[in-house]
Amino acid sequence: MLFKQRFLAGLQTGAITVAFRKWTQPSVRPGGTLKTSIGVLAIESLDLIRESEITATDARRAGYVSRGDLIAELRQPSKGVLYRIELRYLGADPRIALREDTKPSEAELREIHRRLQRIDAASRSGPWTGAVLRLLATKSGVRAGDLALMMRQETAVFKTNVRRLKNLGLTESLRTGYRLSPRGRVVLASLKELPL
Repeated sequence: MLFKQRFLAGLQTGAITVAFRKWTQPSVRPGGTLKTSIGVLAIESLDLIRESEITATDARRAGYVSRGDLIAELRQPSKGVLYRIELRYLGADPRIALREDTKPSEAELREIHRRLQRIDAASRSGPWTGAVLRLLATKSGVRAGDLALMMRQETAVFKTNVRRLKNLGLTESLRTGYRLSPRGRVVLASLKELPL
């Protein structure tokens, strides 16, 4: 579930507490969380709704000037049924603090190594974690599609892989492309003796 830039400040301040989406299959679940560029959102509820049930108050709570503006956007070509999602801002993304941590303990490094090895072992296309870390160490800010070509992966697969590394605090997104985080550089240096 993505949000346009113009909604992010309202989500962070709590001015926006609801969203509407058309989905064939919901991408969030009640009780779950959603990581965004401004922090983590709690998914309070997820309900099917008819367009006729959307109120002007709903539209304002979703960050729209009017119900008409919201309805016009919902009528853009998209498939699926309409959902109303209640949201609450929880705070900063914990991955931000994690990626700045450049002094992981030996035990933490061993656990990161184990997790990378598990990711590689489960990959249908073979080991990739070390190669992606090395690539991002030299190709910061390069378009994801170009990086995917270098890795001989589909762009969507490459982006998913980088997100997995981001969840470990090893990479960070840029306006274009990605880069290794400070923690990622430390981990990459520690991998030189491992066959990744």
